[in-house]
Amino acid sequence: MNFCSHCGAPLTLEIPAGDNRARHVCRHCGAIHYQNPKMVVGCIPEWEDRILLCRRAIEPRYGLWTLPAGFMENGEAADEGAVRETQEEAGARVELIGLYSVISLPDINQVYLMYRARLLDLDFHPGEESLEAALYAEADIPWGSLAFRTVQATLERYYADRRAGGYGLHLDTLLHRKR
Repeated sequence: MNFCSHCGAPLTLEIPAGDNRARHVCRHCGAIHYQNPKMVVGCIPEWEDRILLCRRAIEPRYGLWTLPAGFMENGEAADEGAVRETQEEAGARVELIGLYSVISLPDINQVYLMYRARLLDLDFHPGEESLEAALYAEADIPWGSLAFRTVQATLERYYADRRAGGYGLHLDTLLHRKR
């Protein structure tokens, strides 16, 4: 950030009084501009023994498969965002079962909240951000073509829980992988 969104004056990067990290501060109007992680919300839409995946029609990771998810909007509850994203990306109506996983990605300032959900019907279709929307059994998941490591981690945990006969709430942190 270079300029204050409140008054337009130049910003400085400094640690405000009572804080413990550098923030963008406007010395003209006194505004402190906090930058916080983005919340990504989505779900694992279930139909019998299959789950609904979407093939991305946008970057990043165009053409790869993902669970329906996206950035939470201001003024929206996390569960509402997960339902909205599923409708937008897969044209699917769902009923949430419960929060399934919270995955922190501190290297890119994101937190994923993924819910288990029941598809209410099979009337789904790809939304504007998806090339395809399809149901997959575990053996048919396109593991080599998943868009994000959060999706892979969520699905691996989900199927392990299914085999164990119960679903818990999972808290994970994924750090950047060195190449």
